[in-house]
Amino acid sequence: MTRYVTRRRLLEGTAALGAATLVLPGKAPAATGAKPLQGTTLNVSTFSAPFPKILIELLPEFEALTGAKVVYDAPSFPIYNQRLDLELSTGGSAYDVCNVTFIYSSRWIGAGWLTPLDEYVADADKTPAGWDVEDFLPGLRAPETGLDGKLYGIPWTVDTYIAAASRADLITQSGLSFPDTTDDVVKVLEAVHRKEGVAGYVTDNHYGWTFVPFLQAFGGNVFRNPPDDLTPVLDTPEAIAAAEYFARLVRDFGPDGALSYTADQTTQALKAGRVNYSTNGQTYLAQVGDPATSRTAKTVAYGLAPKGPAGRFPGVAVHGLGIPLGSRNKDAAWQFIAWALSKQNTRKALVEKGYSSPTRRSDIESPFFKQQMTLNGFDVGGLILDSVDVAARSGHMKYRTIHVYPQVDKQLDKAIELIASGQLSAKEAMEKAQAGSIADLKRAGVRV
Repeated sequence: MTRYVTRRRLLEGTAALGAATLVLPGKAPAATGAKPLQGTTLNVSTFSAPFPKILIELLPEFEALTGAKVVYDAPSFPIYNQRLDLELSTGGSAYDVCNVTFIYSSRWIGAGWLTPLDEYVADADKTPAGWDVEDFLPGLRAPETGLDGKLYGIPWTVDTYIAAASRADLITQSGLSFPDTTDDVVKVLEAVHRKEGVAGYVTDNHYGWTFVPFLQAFGGNVFRNPPDDLTPVLDTPEAIAAAEYFARLVRDFGPDGALSYTADQTTQALKAGRVNYSTNGQTYLAQVGDPATSRTAKTVAYGLAPKGPAGRFPGVAVHGLGIPLGSRNKDAAWQFIAWALSKQNTRKALVEKGYSSPTRRSDIESPFFKQQMTLNGFDVGGLILDSVDVAARSGHMKYRTIHVYPQVDKQLDKAIELIASGQLSAKEAMEKAQAGSIADLKRAGVRV
């Protein structure tokens, strides 16, 4: 969410940062003419996203400070993942810093394709005093940590699954409150659907992300006991009930063409007031509260993901910066990561660039971020923290870091589409997804 910051706010925010430049430990400041990485070329690759775009803008600062030359590659998400999966699997040295993609983290870390970062973090000659790895939320470091307990990625972004109602005024007029449970959601949608021509519900058609919080809320899961037992469990009574419930939301309360809505289209529909209620990541839903771009900024309300019979299971996705095992410039790569995710730079991203997905607790709890993420009176920053803490305690996001989850993800997309379109019953579609997932996992060499 892009925001314009007044000069006074900017000065207040940057004053809290202290020194604006990161001085590398054990090295003289750039002002003395010392260039600790002179002659080094670092090849960095992440997928294209707001924070990488900010880093690219700030690269001249790092290059001036260190003398290094940085070549930054930021293709689209699917292209990045295909390219890095191949590069890492072959032990290549094309990249020195990479994004540790959430849905591939188990595969990449478990296969030993990334460099452990703990020694760099603990080395006072390589990490600035006060850099503070503990400041990154524990629930976000967990997916970047291997079964060996070592850290392989430093989180740079988080997307938490929350709920928003762009026309909460219509809910209030119906004598109801913002829905907290799955039962509440149905009651609200039955009351407000098509009121003033506004459809009741819409969400991103990546159902492997948007459906699973409902699947788990009904007592179902993707795998039997990840990461130890990867047997899919998509055909259980709980999973079938969840799929029937969720498909009904899309089918009965969605706008025309609801099955084709992407995350961006969902956001635009909410901002325009064409659809009321949605469950999705905060990086999208927060935009509905931006008065500069949203027609519904004054009527939007926010809350946690709905609680079902089995509890509340908000989705939490995180990506981190890591070092490929094949990198020939590991020390320099760490210096880049330490700079990129220093307290100075992460706060600068908030204050000067309007970045809305921080991973440091000090940023999320800062007065500046709290003010920026208090949208129409709702503390969205607090919802982020609550969701991350729930995920950290329950461990329910383990399903998504499994290396073969992308195959099951596609099966879930197909299943919800088949149910919502009326082509198959929930039982038939989920049994089909179960069989397809087992076949895909066996082809991938997983014993199920």
